[in-house]
Amino acid sequence: MATYVLVHGAWHTGELFEAVAAPIRAAGHVVHCPTLAGNRAGDPRTLGLDAAIASLVGYLEDNDLNDIVLVGHSYGGMVITGAADRVPGRIRRLVYWNAFVPNDGECLNDMVPPLYVGLFDAVSSASPDNSVMLPYPIWREAFMNDGSGEDAEAAFNKLNPHPYATFTDKIRLTKSPAEMEIAKSYINCTEDTALPQSLGWHPRLSEKLGLFRLVQIPGSHELCFTDPDALAAAILKAGRD
Repeated sequence: MATYVLVHGAWHTGELFEAVAAPIRAAGHVVHCPTLAGNRAGDPRTLGLDAAIASLVGYLEDNDLNDIVLVGHSYGGMVITGAADRVPGRIRRLVYWNAFVPNDGECLNDMVPPLYVGLFDAVSSASPDNSVMLPYPIWREAFMNDGSGEDAEAAFNKLNPHPYATFTDKIRLTKSPAEMEIAKSYINCTEDTALPQSLGWHPRLSEKLGLFRLVQIPGSHELCFTDPDALAAAILKAGRD
């Protein structure tokens, strides 16, 4: 039995990982699905990356979680990297699912196309709390392109405005991921076009991990909605010893 902590991406909450957690729990493992600071109900959308990382570290410490498999999706890759740098002794393996892999001094916006940066700059500047929301056409065509239109709309309606500072804040690490002694895995969904294929997730970002296990499966950036059982199986494969 292992302990898995599933860390959501931007616009999501931990609750949206519960369909993925269920088959992992059915396989005999313990699974936690925390919601990061900035995405919890009532949180100010002005919070930054340090607050999100601190909320995850606090969750691990408050629940006395050790020897964990820490899984991060998309933006969650920023947060699990920061947590691993702060409390490496609690983590058995890092698993990045189509996630950003930052080196020291990088922010999420350093790893996305200029088109996204321009879009998010414009959306956040028009927001009273500097939050950003993903436009539905991008969600449908690039993020959840492997589900029905009805399912895509239903999932989109569960999302929440995201604190833009978490995209622009530069992470501070004592060790970049390739230097970390923690074991690492990368799950790559092959139909994920949330980033353009010319600037894709793998191998552009995955290779920043140094030595890592690669697990590739069919699916979009939002496989947690379209095929949670397949994603759970990939997480188990990525997280095994």
